[in-house]
Amino acid sequence: MEAKVMNDKAMDVVLFEERVCADGKRLAIATLNVPATLNALSLPMVQLLTARLKQWASDPQIALVLLQASGDKAFCAGGDLQQLYQSMRTHHASAAAGDCCANAYAAEFFASEYQLDYLIHRYPKPVLCWAHGVVMGGGVGLMMGASHKVVTEATRFAMPEAAIGLFPDVGGSWMLSRLPGKIGLFLALTGAQLRSADCLYAGIADYAIPHASREQLIAAILRQGWSISPFEAAQQLSQLLHSVAMPEAVLAGPLQEAATLIDRLCEGENWQHIVQKLRDHAYTDPWLQKAAASLHKAAPLSLALAWEAQRRAATMSLEQVFQMEYVLALRCAAHTDFAEGIRALLIDKDGKPQWQPADLQQLTAAHMETLVAAMFAAPDWPQHPLHDLAQPEVSVQQNEHNEHINLEEQAA
Repeated sequence: MEAKVMNDKAMDVVLFEERVCADGKRLAIATLNVPATLNALSLPMVQLLTARLKQWASDPQIALVLLQASGDKAFCAGGDLQQLYQSMRTHHASAAAGDCCANAYAAEFFASEYQLDYLIHRYPKPVLCWAHGVVMGGGVGLMMGASHKVVTEATRFAMPEAAIGLFPDVGGSWMLSRLPGKIGLFLALTGAQLRSADCLYAGIADYAIPHASREQLIAAILRQGWSISPFEAAQQLSQLLHSVAMPEAVLAGPLQEAATLIDRLCEGENWQHIVQKLRDHAYTDPWLQKAAASLHKAAPLSLALAWEAQRRAATMSLEQVFQMEYVLALRCAAHTDFAEGIRALLIDKDGKPQWQPADLQQLTAAHMETLVAAMFAAPDWPQHPLHDLAQPEVSVQQNEHNEHINLEEQAA
């Protein structure tokens, strides 16, 4: 049946469709549609996605949601750094430069983005994220919460925020702190790129499927009759994805091969020693060499923030992590490094950011206790702007947890 297109000219940065399945239920499709900017996530895109996902969550005829992107290069390469840069430049030049909450655009952007990411994490229906091409920053935030995460032969997954004076946000601290061994810390410090095999190995993705099979998969979804139970619908979707997934036997990746070495180099409680070990090791693998080289370009403060955020996130709930990251993101927007990193990478493109502090040696233990601690300190708000993160009825993941409990009780 022909797709029901629901966008208009003013809102074509995200395209929305509903396609009718064999039993009359519908597949909802949201397509990021700014391929010229690698589908970088802007505030209007966030707002459109949030509104439509909430509408679909309450529509009993919507069985599942597909989140994808236009173009062959990227699912989503990050956030709208150009707008953030302009807002930071204006804020830094204002009389309120010392007030991290005075940058109204940054405050709205990060709050809206994190609320959207959290909504996906807690979505009450299956969400299939087709993460084809570049997946970084804001794209990771969209992908991470999906119940079914698909990578392809072209996927390039990374969280290189330390290279622009930020830290792995969008819930990244929560996700990275829960990866096997020291993988999460390694990825946060180096921004190393992963392909599909290593995304599967690390547990970042659930399935690797050839991009050419997407239409075949959608056709199979439309032929399916879908259970009214979100948990059972999620199981049905898992079976379909498994039927077109690439055999794991043909997959291999450098992260998996280097996992033991990464665990050894990233062992310890002193982040500066870890960075130094990663820098100084004599690598033979080109992928590891490139990852280690990135540490020479990263903002020292961002490396410290990535370490500390991940350390704290390990014992926090998802809600608490988003609240912590929101404070930290606003502090970064008020600090000079974030704007300087964007300038050097995207504006002047000279590749020569002037970080403050300039090197690891300036981040002494005393500095860590003052500057870094101050970056995590919440402003004097009457209540946190993300205190009321929207929580739909029950997520698909929670349904699965409850189903296991019910089965155990029946067996007893």
